[in-house]
Amino acid sequence: MNKSELIKTLAEENGLSIDESTVIVNTFFDCMKKDLTDGNRVEIRGLGSFKLKEYAGYAGRNPKTGEMVEVSPKKLPFFRAGKDLKDYLNDQQSV
Repeated sequence: MNKSELIKTLAEENGLSIDESTVIVNTFFDCMKKDLTDGNRVEIRGLGSFKLKEYAGYAGRNPKTGEMVEVSPKKLPFFRAGKDLKDYLNDQQSV
């Protein structure tokens, strides 16, 4: 499922217009991005949690040329599935 499919499903299942659903989904994602940017953890019960991991810079090597390059520090989002989601997915596989 991608973002536009999520918007369409939200609209259909709740009797909302596509525009209303778009505002809801965009607001939800914007709030998550802001909290992660502020260094907060985002937890959605029954689904999982998101947090930002910071990685230090390091000296790397270009595998194609063998040239040494400096890799700058970066921040990446990290998702950890919650117990309810894991249990649900495992129960679905055994059916």
